[in-house]
Amino acid sequence: MLTVCPYFHVHQPYRVKRYRVFDIGTDTEYFNQNDETDLNNRRIVEKVANKSYRPTNRVLKHLLDTHPEFRFALSFSGTVLDQFEAYVPDVLESFQELVATGRVEILADTYHHSLSFFYSVPEFERQVKQHQKRIKQLFGQTPRVFRNTELSYRNDLAQWCEDNGYLGIMAEGWDKYLGWRSPNYVYRPVGCSKIKVLLKNYKLSDDVAFRFGNRGWESWPLSAETYASWVHAHHGDGNTINLFMDYETFGEHQWEDTGIFQFLTALPRVLLEHPHTSFKTPTETVESYDPIGEYDVPDVLTWADTDRDLTAWTGNDIQRDALAATYGLEADVLATKDKQLIETWRRLTTSDHFYYMCTKWSNDGDVHAYFSPYQSPYDAYIAFMNALSDLQLRVNYAKTAAVEKERQKALRATVKASLRVVEEPVEESVVLDVSGVSRRMWWSPLRTMYQRFISFLTSVRLK
Repeated sequence: MLTVCPYFHVHQPYRVKRYRVFDIGTDTEYFNQNDETDLNNRRIVEKVANKSYRPTNRVLKHLLDTHPEFRFALSFSGTVLDQFEAYVPDVLESFQELVATGRVEILADTYHHSLSFFYSVPEFERQVKQHQKRIKQLFGQTPRVFRNTELSYRNDLAQWCEDNGYLGIMAEGWDKYLGWRSPNYVYRPVGCSKIKVLLKNYKLSDDVAFRFGNRGWESWPLSAETYASWVHAHHGDGNTINLFMDYETFGEHQWEDTGIFQFLTALPRVLLEHPHTSFKTPTETVESYDPIGEYDVPDVLTWADTDRDLTAWTGNDIQRDALAATYGLEADVLATKDKQLIETWRRLTTSDHFYYMCTKWSNDGDVHAYFSPYQSPYDAYIAFMNALSDLQLRVNYAKTAAVEKERQKALRATVKASLRVVEEPVEESVVLDVSGVSRRMWWSPLRTMYQRFISFLTSVRLK
């Protein structure tokens, strides 16, 4: 038996607008580019909803209704869920309808699509916890398989997932680490004893995600029948074909006129025509198959670019500078305990911002340019760092205000305690510093007279 495990990632970032140096200190809205450019987050989400989310959800719902064996997995960034709620709530409802069938699994992820595991494990854990809570709230599921941002993976991440109770984790099935072995089996991460790793079959996945609409590709136009024959050829060469790709592959990256929706509609039927081919979700896959060996990834592995490492986000000085400045602000931001400031900072940890700053050339550079809403990587860097500078000012102000608030609180406590003490009558008035303003306590003499009057009445009564 050969099973197919389809998985689709749904994500939209909050893109930073053209934030100028002159805006620092005057404009606290970093993500509200209200024009017809690709920096307008509402416009992008509405556009992709029309081209991809709505039509793809209709196709997938039809497939779930007509093929009881069909199933797949989704992962969502928290930032896309927030924008669905704000801009296209019907899209969120259509995803909920898919999940309600009971044959769509949702994976664990970071809420803000960040690379935080490699920069701050505590922040990573906070974002994973926030994501888990949101998935439970919206879909009623508690994820059991983990998928990190950009399919990024390393041995210690797998260990963290095992320690936190996950059954499986996803990774790229990359030749550098697989060697002669096939990605079509389940493996055990090095150093782990329970968790299993599912490896993306990058060739079959990228045939759809990247090559499908390329008229210069030798297999264009790709039919569902041809693709199914490639999958069926792996009978006897593995247990699972893991097809991992962006959800936006359907309709956005591969436009409707490429025939991508017809391909998707026909694919389950032609795959299931083989009597020993079926579908499984990631959890079903890890529970069904034993690992055949270890997968050892001591360095960071991702599904991006030809290098499959972190250089799509960390390959040049401006990217590294932006990342260092962002995570360098973490402690100060959290110390403010200001939910709005913390959420704004977390939106700035989204990996897309650093991806837009990439200066690679050749095919990788073309891909980065395609996804970037900026005219150049340097424009992306300038807008981002200006926004981060403004956030730094706001954080510093909040810290100063918090210190002053605590000082005033301590002062008020001292004054309150002193008023409880029975003092000897004094003629001299007291001066207090309240909220930074000195005020003469004109009522102090009245208080003294009142105390004397009470003492007089008491002495008369005793007599």
